[in-house]
Amino acid sequence: MVLDLFKLDGRVALVTGATRGLGQAMAYGLAQAGADIVTVSRTGQEQETQSLVESCGRRFWSFGVDLGDADARRGLVDRVVAETGRLDILVNNAGITHRHPPEQYPLSEWAQLLEIHVTAAFDLSQQAALAMLPRGRGKIIHIGSVMSFQGGFNIPAYAAAKHALAGLTKSLANAWSRQGINVNCIAPGYFETQLADSLQDDPVRGPQILERIPCGRWGQPDELTGTIVYLASDASNYMHGSVLSIDGGWLAR
Repeated sequence: MVLDLFKLDGRVALVTGATRGLGQAMAYGLAQAGADIVTVSRTGQEQETQSLVESCGRRFWSFGVDLGDADARRGLVDRVVAETGRLDILVNNAGITHRHPPEQYPLSEWAQLLEIHVTAAFDLSQQAALAMLPRGRGKIIHIGSVMSFQGGFNIPAYAAAKHALAGLTKSLANAWSRQGINVNCIAPGYFETQLADSLQDDPVRGPQILERIPCGRWGQPDELTGTIVYLASDASNYMHGSVLSIDGGWLAR
């Protein structure tokens, strides 16, 4: 049956940045499809996400790790496998954003943003691949953005990082697809989350963005769950190196 291809029973997914918003919605979606969930955040306190996952009858673990700290990331996947017994799915979702005119953008914030969005994503992908390659299968999913294709306003580091994730997706897919690891990327558009509140409520940018979205509204976090389950499941076994935009038609304009 075709729906069986989407089942994730018995698999373990590591999702970064799942405390709220898109990450939480994706972790919940993976749990609904049958996966046990591991989350990573600076505090390791993710009770709301834990409740959602456990309401599906799935197991849940949370690790307190600052993904912007290379030393803290070291050995993370080994710790996850030691605790859970395996790792089948990695979702690199954690991220931050800073807004400044480019001529005023602090290099310290540039470095911090690229460390979390790009370097940590590569580091965890590398760690995950070392666990997946011996088994000849695994799913790595980066969370990019429509800014993987565009420049935006006053977000040079964010745009650069999201472009980098798209390139990283393709490079890793070229390296690992023959060895059974699928590497793909989701590029969300404008979604209603706490991180986007200030932008959505901005009296100038908010209406401008809404007017440009062909379907006439911002996305809801649970509208990413079908895509994340697809990319994490056997239904996407022949998909490698793709960047899927989920944006209400934003990039079609």
